[in-house]
Formats: sequence, C-alpha cells, structure tokens
Amino acid sequence: MHKFKILKAANDQFRIQFLYNAEVMVWSESYASKASAKNCIESIKKNAPGAATVDVSKDETGSGYRFEIVESKDGEHFVRFKASNGETMVRSETYASKASAKNCIESVKKNGPDAPVEDETASA
Repeated sequence: MHKFKILKAANDQFRIQFLYNAEVMVWSESYASKASAKNCIESIKKNAPGAATVDVSKDETGSGYRFEIVESKDGEHFVRFKASNGETMVRSETYASKASAKNCIESVKKNGPDAPVEDETASA
C-alpha cells in the first residue's frame, strides 16, 4: 500500500515521506511548519501525474513541475521531483540501475494522487 507520512524533524520542523508498504520511496527536506509539509503532499498529488521526466544524466533540461533522473558520483541514479520554481520537493534513494529510478517515478505518478496521508505528528 502506498501512503504519505508527515513526520517530525529536528528543531520543531516537519518532513514528508512517500512509502510503499514500509519502504520509503521519496522524502522531503525539513519544513518550518506542518502546513508547508501538507502543501508539499498536495502539490505532489496534483502535479506529479502530469509532470515531465527529465534525464539530467543525459544533459536533458526541463521547466515546470518535473521529475529529474540524476546520476550520482558513483554512477548510480536517484530521482528528485522539482516544483515549477525549480525547488526540489522530494528525492529518492540512489538506485544501481536507471530502470529502478524510472520505476520510482512511475509509482509516484500512478499511486501518489490517491495515497492516504498519515500524520505521525498528531497528538494521541
């Protein structure tokens, strides 16, 4: 099952994750407010399905909401989802194969819009 999580980060900040079962597929940087973390999730749900995929490792460029496949220094690949202003919203782990990075993108596009959100910062 796919889902988003809102988690506490250091210094009273918040971050998000998108998971498949227990595996974290992508995660965000820290946000100063929970509202900003929620906005990140809503933006991914709304904009990821139609976002372009740009292979930065092939010197491709893009604008607007987009997924980027980036080659790390060790030759592996990771994914980042960028907002229309160029800011990175979430990124993935590094994958040994570019095909795995592409599978990550397709999963976020397909499963993100209807994924439930678990707020792990809510008081019990």
